[in-house]
Amino acid sequence: MKRILYTALFLCASGMGFSAYALEGETIEELRAVQLYSQDALIDMINANTHLDKVVEDRCQLVQDIEARADVLKVPAYQFLWGDMLAWGVCVDAEPARGIGYMEDAANQGLPAALEQLGRYYAKGTLVQQDKARAVVYLREAAALKNLKAQIRLVELFLEGHGSPYDYEDAYHWLYNSVTNDKKQHQQIASYLARLEKLMHPKAVREAKRPLDS
Repeated sequence: MKRILYTALFLCASGMGFSAYALEGETIEELRAVQLYSQDALIDMINANTHLDKVVEDRCQLVQDIEARADVLKVPAYQFLWGDMLAWGVCVDAEPARGIGYMEDAANQGLPAALEQLGRYYAKGTLVQQDKARAVVYLREAAALKNLKAQIRLVELFLEGHGSPYDYEDAYHWLYNSVTNDKKQHQQIASYLARLEKLMHPKAVREAKRPLDS
């Protein structure tokens, strides 16, 4: 097994850093392949749930840069990534409490994925104590920001009897106007809307079917 040389290389290109730990025999060209993710690219990975796989695929070479962007620059997507890494021990020692703290920091900055994940964790009791009321709060915020996973989970909680009926119209409105090319998910949404509709006043249903931003 090649010995890792703990000599950090930091390159700059068009304002974007490249950071890696060199392995014996690796060239600068090979190191350049490990490029620090842009915020938009990272958000795409988070939404596709491939962000942790990408960090491992990059052989954990960007850990220090990820931590710096989360802890010093306080970039929401990096706060979420760093929190997820800490929570599950990906490329670092597992520290679930710290990980949740960074996820909360990202959620407080309005990152939909962080709000959705915290809502899901509280709904299921993953890492944290199960708290359906707190789950509704996080999921409602994420749902309002057009996070489809949160919209679906929020309605699930409502159908289970959690949350306030006063929020049904908003939840129906967001989910009714959602778009997906996943046939199974499309059927699930239709089923949830039909069930939620039975709990609502007909006038509220009509109002909820209005187009977004109207």
